[in-house]
Amino acid sequence: MNRKAQSLVLAGAALLASQAYADSPLLWQNNSLSYLYGKNFKVEEPIQQTVTFEHASGWSWGDIFLFVDNKWFNGESGNAGHTYYGEFSPRLSLGKISGSDLSFGPIQDVLIGATYERGENRNRNYLLGPAVDLNVPGFDRLGINVYYRKPDGITGKPSGQWQITPTWAITIPVGKSDILIDGYIDWVVNDAGSKARGDYLARNLHINPQIKYDLGKALDWGEQQVYVGIEYDYWSNKFGIEDSSAFSTNQNTASAMLKVHF
Repeated sequence: MNRKAQSLVLAGAALLASQAYADSPLLWQNNSLSYLYGKNFKVEEPIQQTVTFEHASGWSWGDIFLFVDNKWFNGESGNAGHTYYGEFSPRLSLGKISGSDLSFGPIQDVLIGATYERGENRNRNYLLGPAVDLNVPGFDRLGINVYYRKPDGITGKPSGQWQITPTWAITIPVGKSDILIDGYIDWVVNDAGSKARGDYLARNLHINPQIKYDLGKALDWGEQQVYVGIEYDYWSNKFGIEDSSAFSTNQNTASAMLKVHF
């Protein structure tokens, strides 16, 4: 199928999808499964395999993003097994729920974002704050969320942290296919808790982009999106654990990945 015919097919599919969602608050959705393999992780076992489910959807009132990681360890440090971690992030669009156009300059919309983070044991965090979606040339998507982050189990002052989270996606045409660069940065700007009480959480910076080649498009698999690439992971003071000469928590690694959208 040539590129013009493929564009017509995709346009027809988009029209059918819009008609299917015409009477529903759900406007669009996308799901994916990823497999990652990487080494040189800190705090946890150094070699990890991860299977990740992701869901993103747009609604008449805003949007939702969620993911769940299932991680398997090789047990080099005597900790063989697996663990899980997930986040659920709904956002309310003030433009959509008010019926007003809130765009000005590069700002497309103003939102209220929330996130619930959950891992094993009592690894839970609650985040709430304002967000903006931006229209910037060259970006498929660019947004900035500012959260007040409340870790579970910290009662002393300061008991919370401030977090700035930009997210982005950029598509770069390469031959008959594309390279997609997307990801996020979580910048936690202040410490919380107390070293004396044993609930101290250090400020930290987590940079997590993915660089992926659209293999499905290169092989003319129609609408099937199959990506191969790498996920880079830099995390200073990982999990809020302060880096030291006795215990290194500054992570700088990458994982090979395969990602399928459906």
